[in-house]
Amino acid sequence: MAEYGENTVVLRSLSLIAGNNEGEDFLLYVGGEHARGILEGAPVLYWPELWGTRALLYVWNDSAVLAVTSALNNQAWRVREMAARVAAGRKLDVEPNLTELLTDEVARVRAAAARALGVVGSNIEVIEPLLRDPEIDVRRGAQQAIAALRARIAP
Repeated sequence: MAEYGENTVVLRSLSLIAGNNEGEDFLLYVGGEHARGILEGAPVLYWPELWGTRALLYVWNDSAVLAVTSALNNQAWRVREMAARVAAGRKLDVEPNLTELLTDEVARVRAAAARALGVVGSNIEVIEPLLRDPEIDVRRGAQQAIAALRARIAP
């Protein structure tokens, strides 16, 4: 942020999420040394979208809400997982979107969605089926979410 300023970092992060090239300097800023591989010709895949989403954990303005909401449906599971983390960290009103992710094919996405619902959700019942998920991390995420919801919505 010291180099680019908060609004510029958000705008360039949103551009990465949208699939645009934001230049070598910014890609290295948000992607670190891993980004160097892409700059040297490695397949891009979903990494810039992931890094743009992750940057929103640290810098934010409300212009990013729609991009994060859209990223919850990204074809890359790592982007969906990160978008759930950002939704929780920024307390976004995306409960229906997160509820859909509770049945995602990827365990890490299901767990992240459950944890996020612990922060922004209101319905324990939608999370309870994950207590029987075959993946322990998903069960753990569901337990954490239910505990957080109970603490948050308790009378």
